[in-house]
Parts: sequence; C-alpha cells; structure tokens
Amino acid sequence: MFKQLREDIASIIQRDPAARNTWEVMTCYPGLQAIVMHTWAQWCWTHGMKWLGRFIAHLARIFTGIEIHPGATIGKRVFIDHGFGVVIGETAVIGDDCTIYQGVTLGGTSLTKGSKRHPTLEQGVIVGAGAKVLGGFTVGAGAKIGSNSVVIKPVPAGATAVGNPAHIVQSAQDKESTKEVLAFSAYGLSANGDDPISKAFRQLTEHVCSQQEQIEKLRAAIQVAGIVCEKSLNEKRIDATEISQLVD
Repeated sequence: MFKQLREDIASIIQRDPAARNTWEVMTCYPGLQAIVMHTWAQWCWTHGMKWLGRFIAHLARIFTGIEIHPGATIGKRVFIDHGFGVVIGETAVIGDDCTIYQGVTLGGTSLTKGSKRHPTLEQGVIVGAGAKVLGGFTVGAGAKIGSNSVVIKPVPAGATAVGNPAHIVQSAQDKESTKEVLAFSAYGLSANGDDPISKAFRQLTEHVCSQQEQIEKLRAAIQVAGIVCEKSLNEKRIDATEISQLVD
C-alpha cells in the first residue's frame, strides 16, 4: 500500500508543475486523498461490507468533491487533477497512469444490474475537464479525450476524440512516432490534432469567398459590355444569347 502511495505521489509531482513536494501533495491534493479513501472503500466492498464501503465513498465525496463508487477499479499512478465534480461509476475500470481532470463523468447508460455499464480506460488515457464518457465500452491505451467532449462509443488506442458527440480528430496512424502517442498532453490537447470538421468549414468558407469574388468580376465585365444585370428577381434577366456573345 505504501509503495503504491509513493508511486502515486511521484506521478503527481511529475505531471503537475504546481506540485512542490510530497507533503504538499499528501495534504493538499484531493485527487490523491480520494484515491486513498477509495482503496479503503473498495476493500470493504469486496469483503462483504457494502454499506461501510459506500459510507467511506460518501465521506470521500464530502471531503474531496470526488465521487468514486467503491466497486470501481482504479490502477496505479492514476492522477485526478483538481478533481472537483469527478464522478466514477461502479463498473468503471481505470488503467495505470491515467489522468482525469475536474468535472469528468465516467457514467453508464444502462440500468441493467450486474452488467458492464461504465467505461474502461486503458493505460495512459487522458480525459480533459468536463468530459463525459458514457457507456460500457473501452477507451484505448494512450487515447486523449478533449475537454467537454461527450464520448458514447469506443476510442481507438492513441487517438484523440473531441466534440459532442465526440469524433476522432487524430488517430494513432496520424502520429509521427510512438513517443508522441505516449507523451503527456494536459487536458487532452494535441498540438497536431486539427479537427477535420473545422477544417472542412474553413475550406468551404474559402471556396464561397473565392466564388463570390469571381461573380463580382463577372458582373463588372458584363456591366462594362453594356449589358444590364439587375439584382432584383422581378426585373429583366440577362438573355442567354447576350451572355454567349459576351463570352465569344
């Protein structure tokens, strides 16, 4: 237990530049405190003391603002940064070295008891602030979930997902190297992860502007040729023969 606690503290100091020393992390980081109390609650839960496990989890929520069901499975060196408003459901599984920011929900969409209702985060997953991961699917190792995203389907390993509903903006194949896939990225941000939907809108806007410019040039040329080109639909339109003569 103490070995894992030392690993958890070391990982927090490594990933948070604001963390100055071990004592500060132990006394002032609610994410670490919530995970320690979850360890107690889970022990009670797995040893038949269900109510006591829930009560310890309830106390942890009061003191830390983080709600972790005692049935949830949490790996080593998991860092819940800031943490306020984090909710982790009963059947959620969080792998080693994951990072979860404030306001995250690992929730379920099924009411069936005994089923896998909550998501599984594989090793090294980063979930940005306010993100909601809903369902009993798997988020692959090294994946990143952008802040305020709503994820309702599996995310491949190494991919970056953003939006509501979330879509993949960068897959592992788009990465330049394995080192980039495993690199830590605060709040799930990716420097090279350009959103394809935003990119498409930009291209569409540029295309519309280019077309408008060409239309204005054509209109000016028609007016110079002495052909009246009215904007009103009720007024006389340009005759097709006149346009043909102008082009020739």
